[in-house]
Amino acid sequence: MTGQTPIAKFKAGQVSAAIWENEIAVNGKKMVILKAQIQRRYKDKSGEWKSSTSFSRNEIPLAIYCLQQAFEMMIEKQNGDSNGNTEEEYIM
Repeated sequence: MTGQTPIAKFKAGQVSAAIWENEIAVNGKKMVILKAQIQRRYKDKSGEWKSSTSFSRNEIPLAIYCLQQAFEMMIEKQNGDSNGNTEEEYIM
């Protein structure tokens, strides 16, 4: 995922989920695996922005919301998006 940009990002408050595409070859056929990454952004004591993957009780519903949005998009991609684009085969 280094050097790439996510194909989608979902945000609620300081919590966000990003969807990444990872290309692999299975029996010589190009396949794409979709992965979700979740994080929380916050400012430390010096005012510098940091990221974390731990969530407080009040942030858990935000994380669930972002992951649900990411999951729905992944399912849509796997089933072929609304434009009928099925060139790439997505696996989960």
